[in-house]
Parts: sequence; structure tokens; C-alpha cells
Amino acid sequence: MTALVPPPRTAVGLLPVGLRIRVEDGGELPALLWGAGPGWRMISNAVLGGGVGERAWVLNAQVAHGYRRQDPDRHLARLAGDFGLRGPGVGLMTAADVSRNGQACDGGVEAVATVGITVRGWAAAADEGCVALAPPGTINIVAALPVALTDAALVNAVATATEAKVQALIEAGYDCSGTPTDAVCVAARVPRPGEEVHPFAGPRSRWGARLARAVHRAVGTATPAP
Repeated sequence: MTALVPPPRTAVGLLPVGLRIRVEDGGELPALLWGAGPGWRMISNAVLGGGVGERAWVLNAQVAHGYRRQDPDRHLARLAGDFGLRGPGVGLMTAADVSRNGQACDGGVEAVATVGITVRGWAAAADEGCVALAPPGTINIVAALPVALTDAALVNAVATATEAKVQALIEAGYDCSGTPTDAVCVAARVPRPGEEVHPFAGPRSRWGARLARAVHRAVGTATPAP
């Protein structure tokens, strides 16, 4: 069963996320929803709607600790339908409290982050001889840029956002690069005829620098003290 609450806008501008509450397995669980609408190209490693393409919404759903479902894509698709979302979108999930999110804006770029950091470590860890499914204690980042980017620049934007995330974690006092299940989604405008399509989104490009600063502040705001 899913109970809907009208989504209050907790941000203005490109990325007005709303908080929704659902009833699942006898308890209330929140979700963050961005109804982006048409005109957006997104890149993401999300289990639902990952890859590169036009997407109309982003859902970041909190799940219970101990989550063991093996079909998170189907679960997220069902939740999206329950929330009235239509068309292609991006679905993320985390065991972190998504109501305690961090939001930031820099030069027209906006970012929202939810941070669950109980299960953390360095990306280049020693080989332990097994590949286990990590629990969904996850850092999820959603960012939106008001300009069009090439495919290469979208890939560059994911790298930039990840670098900014790691910087924020280290500055917060964590000796890690993230969690095993971190996810990111970067949205840029669909190019219109005659509009500039930006080829770079590295941290020293105009839009990449703004993205880095927005993600850095959003992650830093949402990260609990060690």
C-alpha cells in the first residue's frame, strides 16, 4: 500500500524536489521526487533508468535497513507508478534518511544529496576474494545544469561530481571515497536548434566548476559527523 502526501517544494529553480511518504511493510518510508518533465538528458548509474538518454523524473526512495529484494529495478518502477510518474525516469534507492538531504546551488547548477555512510571504504580496496551484494547504505547525488552537454561532457560531469563527493567526505573527517553502492544522476538540457552544446564539464571548466561546488556543498551538508 502506498500513501501519498502532497510534495512540498524544498528547493526552487531547476531541481525542486518534493518529499513523499509511502506506507510499505507496515511502516512509513519517505522518498524524494523531482518531476523534471520534458527537455532533459540524464546520465546515471541508477538501477532504474541508468545510462544516457532523455528522462522525465528522478525518484530517490528510502528503503528499510536489511533490504534484501533482488529486483530493485522492478520495485522502483512500481513505486514510480504509485507516485503517478509516467514515461522514462531514473530510480535510486538508499537506506539513508532522504528527508535529511543536502541541497546547494552554484551559478545556476543545483544539486541534492542523500548520505548513508555506515558501509564505507576506499574504491581501490584489497581483493578479498568475493563479490558480495552490498547493503543499500548509499550516497545518492542528483544534479541539474541549465545548459546542454555533449555525451562526453555528461561522462565528464559524473567524474566531476564524484571527485567533489570524495572531497566533501574527506573534509568531513571520513577516511573513505564513498560506499559500495553510491549512485549519481546528472541532468542537462536537451539541446535546441542554434543552442550551444558544451563539450566540457571537468572541474576547471565553467559548468564543471559550478557542478563541483554545488555537489561538494550538498554532500557536505547531508554528511553526518563521524
